[in-house]
Amino acid sequence: MAMACNTSYYGGFKELRPLFHLLLPLCLHWIAEEMTVSVLVDVTTTALCPAHSTCSQPIYINGIQQTIVGLFKMVVLPILGQLADENGRKPVLLLTVSTTIFPFALLAWNQSKGFVYAYYVLRTISYILSQGSIFCIAIAYVADVVSENNRAAVFSWITGLFSASHVLGNVLARFLPEIYIFPVSIALMIFCPVYMQIFLVETTNKLAPQMDQDLSCLTKRVAIIHKRYVSMRDAAKVVMSSSTLRSISLVSFFYEMGMSGISAVLLYYLKATFGFDKNQFSEIQMMVGIGSIVSQMLVLPLVNPLVGEKVILCISLCASIAYAVLYGLAWASWVPYLSASFGVIYVLVKPSTFAIISKASSLSDQGKVQGFIAGVQSISSLLSPIAMSPLTSWFLSSNAPFDCKGFSIICASICMVISLCYACKLNPDSCSKDDAEAPLLTDI
Repeated sequence: MAMACNTSYYGGFKELRPLFHLLLPLCLHWIAEEMTVSVLVDVTTTALCPAHSTCSQPIYINGIQQTIVGLFKMVVLPILGQLADENGRKPVLLLTVSTTIFPFALLAWNQSKGFVYAYYVLRTISYILSQGSIFCIAIAYVADVVSENNRAAVFSWITGLFSASHVLGNVLARFLPEIYIFPVSIALMIFCPVYMQIFLVETTNKLAPQMDQDLSCLTKRVAIIHKRYVSMRDAAKVVMSSSTLRSISLVSFFYEMGMSGISAVLLYYLKATFGFDKNQFSEIQMMVGIGSIVSQMLVLPLVNPLVGEKVILCISLCASIAYAVLYGLAWASWVPYLSASFGVIYVLVKPSTFAIISKASSLSDQGKVQGFIAGVQSISSLLSPIAMSPLTSWFLSSNAPFDCKGFSIICASICMVISLCYACKLNPDSCSKDDAEAPLLTDI
């Protein structure tokens, strides 16, 4: 058993080597995005609520943004997954990575109220195309070149690199002067698609069939819409025909409903309740990120062969419940640090979920299945702010019915409890019939 554990761990590490040209630009992209997170709270609050430490306007705008993004992502994410299966991973990755450049360029130029509103508009469009889809397409890319037995370890290493990128991003945010944060972030964001265009190797040999050039423009558009509909219907059939994929869809739906609701309001809640600023936000995120690197890059690859993805998923969901409850009940400024420490464990929800989905899907369906389930998650991110934004604003105000500023976060933990119930019923299966046909990057 120990030999199998070590084999899986080193096998996963070895299989990262051909993924270098995918992971390097993605890590830089994640660093660039994370650099801006803690600063954005101060920038938006200063622009929209001058002379106030907090107000309801940024909370409501973030909630509206998340609702709009969730509404469109229900359609966009599955389509992007289908396009990645049909036309290749590389062009879809280039599109999604590039969209984040423009909203931050606005804030680098000017941080007045009008520019902040314009930022929210462009960032909403960017989120629709990139939020969740980058990970989905990257996971499909990995499934193209990594054997099924090592996918859980590789997915864990990738999410570990994601955490490491967040740590580096928060270090830069903590020590860089605020005036330099957006220019440095934009430079990194521009570098990423340029690097991918030059060095990233395509892993699929499929080309989308060309439309008949003699067809009218209207007929072509109808045909394209019909093709997307058929592809989405096929993805739904694949998911519904597998008990594992059906169950993991429900797990993802309720987990995302709780966690996306918390993430939309958390920083504003901490700023209003404990007066946290950029430095405290960065410290918390760095603390969690460092622990997450260890748990994802060392613990999960070693433990997964012993207990399996289901056990890891259930333990991670329990940690997410504790995370939410402690934040909601935080009675002193040190409690958020304790609560955030559970992030070291709950971050394993993502890699274990990716592994379960990947094992239950054939290679030809990786993109569309990952995209379809990401679309299911987007429904959650559409629904959660409808309740979380007004509830958080209400309990942060002087009109709250009782003194519990984090009551909305406690309510969000109920969704994680439901997710845990569905996770306990999981019976992971495997769809490995195409594994023998998996291409290696060295063969492409």
